Amino acid sequence: MTSAEPSFELVPGAGESPVILHVPHSAREIPAEVRAGIVVADAALEEELDHIVDAHTAELAARAAGAARVAPWRFVNRLSRLVVDPERFPDEREEMLAVGMGAVYTRTTRRTPLRPEGFDPEPLIARYFRPYARAMTDAVARRLAATGRAVIIDVHSYPTAPLPYELHGEGPRPPVCLGTDPFHTSAELVEAAREAFAGCGGIGLDTPFGGTYVPLEFHGRDPRVSALMVEIRRDTYMSEPGGPAGPGLGILASALAALVDATTR
Repeated sequence: MTSAEPSFELVPGAGESPVILHVPHSAREIPAEVRAGIVVADAALEEELDHIVDAHTAELAARAAGAARVAPWRFVNRLSRLVVDPERFPDEREEMLAVGMGAVYTRTTRRTPLRPEGFDPEPLIARYFRPYARAMTDAVARRLAATGRAVIIDVHSYPTAPLPYELHGEGPRPPVCLGTDPFHTSAELVEAAREAFAGCGGIGLDTPFGGTYVPLEFHGRDPRVSALMVEIRRDTYMSEPGGPAGPGLGILASALAALVDATTR
């Protein structure tokens, strides 16, 4: 990837689909100039990526899109969340700043230094975070213009055992966690997800992770934008940490496709 290329990809779906599958944390790639500002050694960095990457979620979304009756759109981050995390607030509103994991991480999942003391995040925010946010905002606006509504399904995974960085890791860790927003997540959307993932081993609501991603331009303002986070516990579909996918990935892709179908009606 050259510096002129965008760090994300919008994969078109059907024109009549309101659904965007958002995949922000599936990639491992870190550009060389960004790697230069990370203080951990190569082996430790690879281990960190094994733990922090939502491995195979881009493939999960692609399979679901292929199986859905009406193909959803897919917005996929091509770079590691260790470059920037596009789902964090870029300012003091972000609670994960408490553990050095705001929009630009300065600490690892083990709470050890990732970047040097006093690191200035603004160049990374300008180069990667803001263009991503603008593009996702535009993608949602285009779904609104085309269909009158937009449904963001945020596709994530999480480790079976809690990691030290987790602020709310003491709660239950079900096979499928549904993250909600009080303004953008309707009871109907939650029920559709419960039905779609009913055969995947158990569902929890906002545990161990809560909330879901909505671009700030629409957040808390536009009820035409619906959103739901789907967090898949990794042992249900892959070898942890950072290992290959197993047959569970296909089962989950079918379930995600069913959710897409339910929200496209």
